[in-house]
Amino acid sequence: MYSRILVPIDGSAIASHALDEALKIARANGSEVQPLFVIDTPPVSGEASAAFYVDIRDAFAKEGAAVAAEAAARLKQAGVPGAPRVAEVELTGDDIAHRILKTAEEYGADLVVLGTHGRRGWRRLVLGSVAEHFLRLSRCPVLLVPARTVETHADAAQDRSNPQKEPS
Repeated sequence: MYSRILVPIDGSAIASHALDEALKIARANGSEVQPLFVIDTPPVSGEASAAFYVDIRDAFAKEGAAVAAEAAARLKQAGVPGAPRVAEVELTGDDIAHRILKTAEEYGADLVVLGTHGRRGWRRLVLGSVAEHFLRLSRCPVLLVPARTVETHADAAQDRSNPQKEPS
């Protein structure tokens, strides 16, 4: 059904769970997966920002390399073909959602699996939503993996690791 699955990753538990879901789908369909880390360096807004821009960008690049290496290990462990990619938002009006879209098109993705924080109300208004923005742009199917699923799994894992816990 799906031959190429793109999954944005950022090192968070939510993105990790989205990668888990992408790996399940890939194993069931014989698909390959491309985990994607997007470097989004804040724009330079003054002399102080300009002085630290290279350091900030390098820090994001190191983080991206580490997250991509972990994703590569998970692909190998799952026996799923694919390779992680690190892409960078262009400073000329690009954003994370557009970079995911461009990468999905370059990769030929026929499914994008994306974790979402599931924020509502003022928090979504203030913080925005990459998932929502991407969903509006996407030209291929998108599977959104909500944060509440991650929280439920984390709670269950905590309960399993602490059998002495008193019931509530």
